[in-house]
Amino acid sequence: MARVLLGVSAGIAIYKVVDLASALTRRGDQVFTLLTRNATRFVTPLTFRAVTRQPVFADTFEEDPEYRPEHISLSDWGQVMVIAPATADIIGRMAAGLGDDILTTTILAWQKPVVLAPAMNDRMWANRIVQSNMEKLRDLGFQIVDPEEGRLACGSYGIGRLAENGTIIRRIDEALLQPSPAIPDGTVSSSFDGDHAQGETEEPTWHEEPPPPRQGGTGPRR
Repeated sequence: MARVLLGVSAGIAIYKVVDLASALTRRGDQVFTLLTRNATRFVTPLTFRAVTRQPVFADTFEEDPEYRPEHISLSDWGQVMVIAPATADIIGRMAAGLGDDILTTTILAWQKPVVLAPAMNDRMWANRIVQSNMEKLRDLGFQIVDPEEGRLACGSYGIGRLAENGTIIRRIDEALLQPSPAIPDGTVSSSFDGDHAQGETEEPTWHEEPPPPRQGGTGPRR
């Protein structure tokens, strides 16, 4: 059983990603979903919560006075991150190192394998700016599941369709076999402390599964 962070950006292929989340859950993986704000306009967080029976995160900040940085605790919890569909927008923000929502801030804090599955219009995919961003992410170690050729939602035919779920799952399994960078002692977020203690760290016990971070989703959007 793997601990999977599923990052979802705003594209029509999002309906396929609901099936991906369901397939991963059925085989025994724990799937926590991170939605960009615009992704919630295509599908509600409740949809992913229903198919995964796990928390869904859509907000970086909460109104809770005991706010805890979820993007850090999520990066501690997960074993592999999957970003699907990866739109031209999220690819560009990742390549630029931007972090302005729960998904991009978690990516910046992430030190483990990332599987990236792009999906977009064929002309957008062929754009030199998009391809330059993709090359940068490849060089940084992101594992790319290239889009497939076929009929697109816009009505055109070309390369841009989200890869089949079976292909994405195989790449996830390959990524899980890769060693992750060592995490220094003392970096386990205190958000795992049930008493919400601040400034306290414990010696991490890496052979045990860390408890999941608290679910967000009630605060203001950015």
